[in-house]
Amino acid sequence: MEVQGKIKLIGEVQTFGANGFKKRELVVTTEEQYPQHIMVEFVQDKTDLLDNFKVGQAVKIGVNIKGREWVNPQGEAKYFNSIQGWRIENLEAAGNPGAPNVAPPADQFEPAKDLNDEDFDDLPF
Repeated sequence: MEVQGKIKLIGEVQTFGANGFKKRELVVTTEEQYPQHIMVEFVQDKTDLLDNFKVGQAVKIGVNIKGREWVNPQGEAKYFNSIQGWRIENLEAAGNPGAPNVAPPADQFEPAKDLNDEDFDDLPF
């Protein structure tokens, strides 16, 4: 799944427990009729992905939705969800005409002049 919007907040890296579990939170605001503020957490080595981003940038984030069950001391089950990011892409760079993997407009290509009716493709499909 993907979440797309502008970065509203980038948190600091948080470290938990003796095993050194790391987490970093990012809030992205969607750009739609009713904007949503979505908190996405990046964990372990993925926390470093946020180093090159800043508040206000338009991004696309690859996410996984995780769910957990917790049973309290009274035996009641509680359920929690989290959104974990595993990839983040700067959309502003993607809109740059000089960016790699961007094809020029079709009207900038010259038509082929060396086509021959006798040339054909004999592939079986």
